[in-house]
Amino acid sequence: MEQFKGQPRLPKFAVPKRYDVRLKPDLAACKFGGSVDIDLDIVADTKFVVLNATELFVNAGSVSFAHGGSSKVFKPTKAETFEDDGILVLEFGEMLPIGSGILVIEFEGILNDKMKGFYRSTYEHNGEKKNMAVTQFEPATFKITLDGVPSELVALSNMPIQEEKLNGHQNTVSYVETPIMSTYLVAIVVGLFDYVEDHTSDGVKVRVYCQVGKADQGKFALHVAVKTLELYTEYFAVPYPLPKLDMVAIPDFAFGAMENYGLVTYRETALLFDEQHSAAANKQRVATVVAHELAHQWFGNLVTKEWWTHLWLNEGFATWVSYLATDSLFPEWKIWTQFLDEVAAGLKLDGLEESHPIEVEINHAAEIDEVFDAISYKKGATVIRMLQSYLGAEVFQRSLASYIKKHAYSNAKTEDLWAALEEGSGEPVNKLMNSWTQQKGYPVISVKVKDQKLEFDQTQFYSSGSQGDGQWIVPITLSCGSYDVRKNFLLQAKSETLDIKEFLGCSVGKAGCGGISNKDNALCSWIKVNVDQTGFYRVKYEDELAAALRNAIEKKQLSETDRFGILDDSFALSMARKQSFASLLTLLSAYREELDYIVLSNLITVMIAPALCLCCCIDDLGLILVLMFHR
Repeated sequence: MEQFKGQPRLPKFAVPKRYDVRLKPDLAACKFGGSVDIDLDIVADTKFVVLNATELFVNAGSVSFAHGGSSKVFKPTKAETFEDDGILVLEFGEMLPIGSGILVIEFEGILNDKMKGFYRSTYEHNGEKKNMAVTQFEPATFKITLDGVPSELVALSNMPIQEEKLNGHQNTVSYVETPIMSTYLVAIVVGLFDYVEDHTSDGVKVRVYCQVGKADQGKFALHVAVKTLELYTEYFAVPYPLPKLDMVAIPDFAFGAMENYGLVTYRETALLFDEQHSAAANKQRVATVVAHELAHQWFGNLVTKEWWTHLWLNEGFATWVSYLATDSLFPEWKIWTQFLDEVAAGLKLDGLEESHPIEVEINHAAEIDEVFDAISYKKGATVIRMLQSYLGAEVFQRSLASYIKKHAYSNAKTEDLWAALEEGSGEPVNKLMNSWTQQKGYPVISVKVKDQKLEFDQTQFYSSGSQGDGQWIVPITLSCGSYDVRKNFLLQAKSETLDIKEFLGCSVGKAGCGGISNKDNALCSWIKVNVDQTGFYRVKYEDELAAALRNAIEKKQLSETDRFGILDDSFALSMARKQSFASLLTLLSAYREELDYIVLSNLITVMIAPALCLCCCIDDLGLILVLMFHR
């Protein structure tokens, strides 16, 4: 059995096809018992069956394997759980026959308070502390049955109830069999709940469950869920795959939420909204978290990652598309300006020399938690947005729908999505995106004008000021004097030079900010690279181009996202000693009349950053105030 220790993945000699699970939770004693019948295909000679399991008590005498082609029943000689690896190894006394059979396992477990597996959560009802049972877990179908459920409690699983039998004060609840799905998406919740209910336009029943007395606080999330399901059905060109969607508020939950198929569990603060007492920021959080988890019903559940190395694709994509959905439902929020916080957090973390690539090879189950960070979520979301911006929204959506249809009810890798986008766009998506997902960090793009040419250089940015040797294929977007004049190209080398007249239809002149005039001799007053901050990189402008952008900021010619980006890049470059503090201080004066919240928030951060205070002399700090408020 020792040969299976430390292995990152289960061996392939036995393939599960269906699970028939019976559970009997005891909320008073905080334990549970149960059994599972697994339809198993033995595809190679083996004396072993290896399964994922943790904190379960399994006795070899309670396990059997019956081969479908004979009446013989095989009993294991040994059953051992390796907790560090999260596996149960069953050793049989002889080779198991090739073909289909049924593996039966009886088990017991503890409803612990570790907020993973099948665990207990506590809540108060009429002043009394009570327990509820909650789950947090090769594609297969699942038939779930719960025994001994107290009749006053609500028992939920991924699918609707098929049959419910009352035996005294306890119920046996059986659920409709699931479609093919990953084991980690199986969910069971047993507790005392209120709920609110609605339906989508195509008849999907949607409910929000919460503690008794809090039903009204679930109405906003219910509205968001119904509208988001309808929006995603259209965007992905594939209907929501299940007949119902339940969302449950859990008082103590390890994550903000978990996207279990058809039964999404949330921390209360991520699902409930009190119209009388909650802040507006809470409302936006509920909307984006619900939109994020429902995106997983397609991107993660219907199409599941092939291995945890591809986790970033699930989480990065769901983060990006949650903003897309929220912006569609609540355009007045201008949520894409708030997405800049996601971008800034990703840039900050990935600017460290200790960062890691988006795609991280996972070799052990214990390593999985380590990749749930701002690189997977925030950088992942930004590079997805960068790609969508470069390819175009229509091409991106059409290719994405093709990917989901092709890989529905199966596994997929990052490369499968790139292949679909490459086929739909004709662009070298795989080569382009590998440069962003398989190496850490990002570039700073230096831009200058010289002899009728626009020159671009890329170097790896580190916030420490050191210089790395990374190189990327960078989707460059730029506007010249107006957002109506927008050009794209791929920077594939360390340096590249573009002819301004050929590329932008302009020629270099002496008059005006930036020294650029168009072919009709009208002034093209500024050049902005990384339009609307859709790219995951920083931009450094030569002095003349920087002066033109300051002038554009003062004249309110740039969007709030670009005003944010210019400031954020300048601050980061100054802190990394890649440009002078004098240039940052001069830039700050252009924001004297700034009114946008997200830009002001970043402006305040720049002005009071402790690192800046330590690096600048008192005269420089005084100069900030003079430049900000002197007219």
